[in-house]
Amino acid sequence: MAPPLGNLVEVPFEGDFSLRDTLKSGQIFHWETIEWEELDGFAGCIGEGPPAFVCQDETGLVQTFADDLARVRRYFGLDHSAASVRAAFPDKDTILREAIAFCPGIRVARQPLWECLATFITSSLKQVSHIRTMSLTLRSRFGERHELAGREFFAYPTPAALAGAGEMALRECGLGYRAKSLHLAASAIASGGLDLAAVEAEPSLAKAREQLLTLHGVGDKIANCALLFGAGHWDAFPIDVWIERILHDLYRKRVKGAKLQAWAEKHFGPHAGYAQQYLFHFARKTL
Repeated sequence: MAPPLGNLVEVPFEGDFSLRDTLKSGQIFHWETIEWEELDGFAGCIGEGPPAFVCQDETGLVQTFADDLARVRRYFGLDHSAASVRAAFPDKDTILREAIAFCPGIRVARQPLWECLATFITSSLKQVSHIRTMSLTLRSRFGERHELAGREFFAYPTPAALAGAGEMALRECGLGYRAKSLHLAASAIASGGLDLAAVEAEPSLAKAREQLLTLHGVGDKIANCALLFGAGHWDAFPIDVWIERILHDLYRKRVKGAKLQAWAEKHFGPHAGYAQQYLFHFARKTL
């Protein structure tokens, strides 16, 4: 049964925001569409807590339940100004300006670090639809069950839950070789071998990345994704095939690997990760 409209409150934010574009921009994979009477929205678990419902109408108004207001604002990056982020970008970068104009409403989400890290560990060489399927399967088998509007939602499994499940059980979730990496990462974190709270609190991007790289199956791209989308490190700049292509074709950068990473972080500045999201969505939709 749909909740009464009076239970919903407006989510305040400054600047542009598109709920749909943000959910479809390759950051988040488990949210579901929900239709409640005249409301078309999305619902999904935020961390280990119950699912939140969020909707946005054609005027841009965003609404959620009053009890979820604070966590929804933080999760979708609505607790800061988009204009202040863009103000730090290089003035003469016409390519980035075109990308922003194409998708001005994208925000960088702030997911729980473990959930974000684990999801990107399983994302290697997989399309979005496959990543989503794996995430939902892991959630339904090993995560905590919740219910909203008569539908089931599952939180992402804890490191302890996945460590206890074992590699073979994870393989049965369609992870293939990624099951080993996820199991070893979960085991390391569950046993105290890596403190994710310390990683999240580390102000240095290089030092935080170095800690994540100690986990089996975590390379620069996965570490940067986890730090950008899960630890609030907006200076992290993940480079995948789409980003490498746009930097090569449009920015005429011929270097690769660490040199390309260093160039991107320096060129795009303290909010390089935001620039990456604009460029990533732009590349996927236009190139």
